[in-house]
Amino acid sequence: MRTATKTLLALTAAAAFGGFAATGLNALLERPARATPPPATSASVPVAGALPNAVDGAPMPSLAPMLKRVLPAVVSVTTEQRVRVNTPFGDDPLFRRMFGIPEERIARSLGSGVIVDAQRGLVLTNNHVIENADAVQVQLADGRTVKAEFLGSDPDTDVALMRIPAQGLTAIPLADSDQLQIGDFVVAIGNPFGVGQTVTSGIVSAVGRNNLPGAGYQNFIQTDASINPGNSGGALVNLKGELVGINTASFNPRGSMAGNIGLGFAIPSNLARSIKDQLLAGGVVRRGTLGIDTQDVDARLARALGLAEARGAVVTRLYPDSPAAAAGLRVGDVIVAANGQPIDGAEALRNFQGLQAPDARITLDVRRDGRALRLTTGLREAPRQLEGVQLDPRLAGARFAELPETLRRQGLSGVLVEAVARGSRAAANGLRAGDVVVAASSGGFGDLPGFRASLARAPEPLVLRVLRGEAAGDLLMR
Repeated sequence: MRTATKTLLALTAAAAFGGFAATGLNALLERPARATPPPATSASVPVAGALPNAVDGAPMPSLAPMLKRVLPAVVSVTTEQRVRVNTPFGDDPLFRRMFGIPEERIARSLGSGVIVDAQRGLVLTNNHVIENADAVQVQLADGRTVKAEFLGSDPDTDVALMRIPAQGLTAIPLADSDQLQIGDFVVAIGNPFGVGQTVTSGIVSAVGRNNLPGAGYQNFIQTDASINPGNSGGALVNLKGELVGINTASFNPRGSMAGNIGLGFAIPSNLARSIKDQLLAGGVVRRGTLGIDTQDVDARLARALGLAEARGAVVTRLYPDSPAAAAGLRVGDVIVAANGQPIDGAEALRNFQGLQAPDARITLDVRRDGRALRLTTGLREAPRQLEGVQLDPRLAGARFAELPETLRRQGLSGVLVEAVARGSRAAANGLRAGDVVVAASSGGFGDLPGFRASLARAPEPLVLRVLRGEAAGDLLMR
């Protein structure tokens, strides 16, 4: 009996203590956290679970002071686009009325942006965030919502520029992104999944990434800071609160909605600054070119050219009066680096040229007959479009342009038929706007300068291999 009584008392005491402990934990959880210093304790008796405010007399590091300055400069971007609603019976108005199907619906999407000029209200974002939008609204960190004015964009680098009519803005200063090193700490800020302004942190995992599928001209900063859908167009900043990049993409084999796996990519601030300045100056982005055609160096070519490794871009054609010809470059030369940046193949060289201004001076590391050479040359502005009549009378009425880099990244090469005048000779020959010319009887080419060069001696007959949608066919130009 005594034993039972002792047991009962012990259980009662334990229950009372458990209730007291639970009440105490609930009170702690419900009470707001306060930055109060811990009570003084003996140095020989550590307090379990307590985090110190200082270590060896130095305060614990925190990103909070920097973020207080930076967060007001990162905005949320909401776009609206009118999308036509298709029906199984086409545009039959009776069918639409019977089933209440509207002709159009409003599609909305979310992204982020960065204020880079507070006085002028300039906001940088990604082109894919605002592309084809009918209306764009920007929500500031203080809750204000304003309508944005589109100033211009460059789809090939995925940079877009907007202006917002608001006072009291905060801008982020732009850093020199060329100084970034692998291992530098960075912070990504944006509006992922539309949940609201969010901060994630990580390091620079790599610089100069240029092999992402489906993207245009590339020179990405890679980071393990979480970048999820909605982060696009947001800020990647260093620990000084300076903009080092514009968040643009994350990579996940299971799709972007599967979440972040530590492979995020940002457009370097130096590239974004260059695009911004060009858009402000003239509304278009101008690019430089060497005026050459190249191909990858494979193992067979490496042996034939006496190279130690199968790497680089071998020159296969020099255009007349080109910067490359003036610099002394020759057919058969292998370009292995440009401005100190390794060139692994023809695509890497094209990517490098596409990110240079037309007046840029560049240094090329070349292998010629087994010898190492270094050539310095300027660039020339790459043509954006050419009228068909400038190339051949049989193409009169058509306008040709470079392929978007997004198509090139999908494996296409050639030129785009940008427009065809109604009733023109090109239209009578069957060309349509949106066609991609991938080959011609005039000779091989991969881009607009190559297409022009191939037509220097016009062939008879002139046949174009055209890709239209998913179908391909040959057109005889008469």
